[in-house]
Amino acid sequence: MDPGRGLVAVLDFVSISHLRAVVFLALLGLVFFLPGFFNIPPIDRDEARFAQATKQMVETGDLVDIRFQDEVRYKKPVGIYWLQAAVVETASKMGLPRAEVRIWLYRVPSMLGAIGAVLMTYWAALAFVGRRGAVVAGLLLCSCILLGVEARLAKTDAFLLFTVTAAMGAMAHIYLAWQRGDDRTNSWATPAIFWTAIAAGILLKGPLILMFIALTVIPLAIIDRSAAWLWRLKPMIGVPWVLLLVLPWFIAIFLRAGDTFFADSVGGDMLSKIASPKESHGAPPGLYFLLFWVTFWPGAPLAAMAAPAVWRARREPGAQFLLAWLIPSWIVFEIVITKLPHYVLPLYPAIAIMTAGAIERSVLSRSWLTKGAAWWFAIPVLVLSLAIVGAIILTRQPVFLAWPFIAASLIFRAVRVAAVRPEPRRGVAAQCRAGVAVPDDRDARRRGAEAAAGVSERRDRPGLAPGGVRRTQGRRRRLPRAESRFHDRHRHAAHRRLRCGRLPARRQLPVRAGRGAQRACLCGARRGDRAALQCGDTDRRLQLLAGQAGLDRDLPFGRHTVG
Repeated sequence: MDPGRGLVAVLDFVSISHLRAVVFLALLGLVFFLPGFFNIPPIDRDEARFAQATKQMVETGDLVDIRFQDEVRYKKPVGIYWLQAAVVETASKMGLPRAEVRIWLYRVPSMLGAIGAVLMTYWAALAFVGRRGAVVAGLLLCSCILLGVEARLAKTDAFLLFTVTAAMGAMAHIYLAWQRGDDRTNSWATPAIFWTAIAAGILLKGPLILMFIALTVIPLAIIDRSAAWLWRLKPMIGVPWVLLLVLPWFIAIFLRAGDTFFADSVGGDMLSKIASPKESHGAPPGLYFLLFWVTFWPGAPLAAMAAPAVWRARREPGAQFLLAWLIPSWIVFEIVITKLPHYVLPLYPAIAIMTAGAIERSVLSRSWLTKGAAWWFAIPVLVLSLAIVGAIILTRQPVFLAWPFIAASLIFRAVRVAAVRPEPRRGVAAQCRAGVAVPDDRDARRRGAEAAAGVSERRDRPGLAPGGVRRTQGRRRRLPRAESRFHDRHRHAAHRRLRCGRLPARRQLPVRAGRGAQRACLCGARRGDRAALQCGDTDRRLQLLAGQAGLDRDLPFGRHTVG
């Protein structure tokens, strides 16, 4: 059974239409977020405070003032309390007994916000990648640990992620259309999503959503020396719409409590976190970078592999927007003294989209491939080792020491079985699509591929002849048997990948005139293919196929190496 092939088949199926993709990501969100959703008790003190304040709002019927027991709670605006109160009231009217004391009801807005953030990531990614890449971006965000935690907590962060992703996705669609020179009049849907998301974000967590937008617009305006694309968001109508949505409650709370709310929320809760640690949550810069490898798991290694390709493409409009979304806000959060892991959650959709774009274009850094993939196994091993040590300390049962040896024996047994099991016979076309070596009768298949390419083989040319004989200026030198098999196998694999379009297209790599097609083949090839091509083979067929793929110019080795 090949799980990778099954996942590819699922992605191909759900990418046929937007409806399938949306339904797939919504169901996947339920699969990821529902386990433990109903049974986990309140584990965060802020979650208990939010739930208690909402419970008092439901009991008193006062939808303006926010109170926690006998004190006012003016740290956040009223948005999350309204959402939680609506869920509790709906459950009560539907006959659910003791709805006010069921903590999972207060978590429903967080779960819906997390699923909405996954869907908004899919929609935002459509501005950068194809439908399949957008599904991958949503899958990366949906599976990350941090979003799974926030979806199970009755707080503001999961729903704030939904609003920020919606606003940034609308900006991305408008900005990239402007960069393409698309002068067609855009519909009202995208600006409406943008301004409504801003209003919802302000009601959830104050002006924080405006910080993400401003720190993205300013670098783009500096790089492009223009911000004319902002007019496509229709601010003359959008700004009054935002004020119409948010001002009624702010006016009502000002009439109720004066300037106490603004002093507590903006001055006491938001600005005080910049200069001093709040509630013992201070940490030096760099903490979020270290936490990223855990909180964005399992997509963190893939993001690391995608980073070199994203940086090379930093002057492209899509990469510019995503980097402007990510880097300035990340720097601000690293500078702020008070640090909590969920502060950088609104930046994770940008990372997911960049990673999905690198996966879709097959430009993941191959130098990171083996090192990064190793962490997929190393980190679970470390976590399980610490869990075993903790279990031994707590239970004082040395029998737990046998677990690693049992697991190791099972792993080695599986590797041994996989190594000795014969490869099933498959058709030539299927093997070419999979990029694997074709067993047996390689000469006949090679001649058939040459005939299909319209190139006749020159038997008297220098290079590596079939069977492990190297022709060098009329002389024949037989290679050692192992070396012959290695070069012959990888030579045919390189030929098949060129025939099947496995090399990147010209637009995906920087091209410059230079020393010919063979270097293009070497730069686009894999490690084994590169070794085969460097062994002295001047196969004209590989050069012609590279020319057909648009790689008939020299590519700099320093930027696109294989190893």
